[in-house]
Amino acid sequence: MAPAPELKLVPTPGQTIGPFYGYALPYDKGHELIHPSNPNAVRLHGVITDGQGTPIPDSMLEIWQADHQGRVPTQDGSLLRDGYTFTGWGRVAVDNVGHYTFTTVNPGATEAVKAPFIMLTVFARGLLNRLFTRIYLPEDTEALANDPLLSALPEERRKTLIATREQDGSLRFDIRLQGEDETVFLTYPRES
Repeated sequence: MAPAPELKLVPTPGQTIGPFYGYALPYDKGHELIHPSNPNAVRLHGVITDGQGTPIPDSMLEIWQADHQGRVPTQDGSLLRDGYTFTGWGRVAVDNVGHYTFTTVNPGATEAVKAPFIMLTVFARGLLNRLFTRIYLPEDTEALANDPLLSALPEERRKTLIATREQDGSLRFDIRLQGEDETVFLTYPRES
């Protein structure tokens, strides 16, 4: 008996997620990675826009990050927030003018040669696949200059990955899907 031919499995294509996700995927306190009264709490917010600068009201964002000491959390509890456990993950639907807000902490660097960052994923109507990017903190200019990812980008593109620190300590990070000052989005190699 001849051996069966080897089948090669390929990933199925992505598909758009919305705008129907609004009632099912957001959950209570999904935007609060840490309680706002915590002394380490920081507000991360911004607006997501299309290529013409028009806000995208029916998108959803997720963030993943290390804690303030650079440790990647492994605690359970991301979907049931207790107000005390930092799990490093959050999800929020944007409002009707494309604005989003998370309450989190300033992440620490996970490795000595890398600048601290927050991983951000964008889901939106019309996107067949989610988009990945990073949000870097603006303060440590030496770490930013030496970060391997940022160093690989042209100087004018790096700024699209660096948040702005506001006077109250909040981080402002606007996301532009296309056009002038388009946010740098990342791709990850898939297994072939």
